[in-house]
Amino acid sequence: MISETIKNRLGKNRPMTSITLRIPVDVVESMKKIAPYKGFSGYQALLKAYISEGLRRDEAQFTFSKEAQLIAALKKRGVPDSIIEDAAREVA
Repeated sequence: MISETIKNRLGKNRPMTSITLRIPVDVVESMKKIAPYKGFSGYQALLKAYISEGLRRDEAQFTFSKEAQLIAALKKRGVPDSIIEDAAREVA
């Protein structure tokens, strides 16, 4: 089953926003060199790919994992955040 979040991400007409991001010059230069090797037209497309990759990984870990689903179920049943956080620390 594909989540609603993933379905929305597959849409081509999603709203966009512009942001300003300060990145060290040497990092931008490195991305400019790497982008063509990875099949990107420029460093901005490569940067978006890096962000998407990291976001997908973190969402899988924190949103779609069994632990995240359990936490959501506990919250839905009224278990206070403090108890959930204490239990998570105890297990970790």
